[in-house]
Amino acid sequence: MNAIHRYIIEAIEELHHVRWPTRQQAVRLSVIVIAFTATSAAAFGLVDFILAKTLNIMLSLSL
Repeated sequence: MNAIHRYIIEAIEELHHVRWPTRQQAVRLSVIVIAFTATSAAAFGLVDFILAKTLNIMLSLSL
């Protein structure tokens, strides 16, 4: 039990050393992450669409 107690105390002490972002920084970084995720999803969706159409064309030519 002593080791668990010491671990919790040390974890709390480490959290006091963390430099938390301001609200403005957190919002700005969240917007960047959401925009990057949406852009990546759109790009992967476009590549998937192109590859699917290409595969369909190649399969229709082979029949």
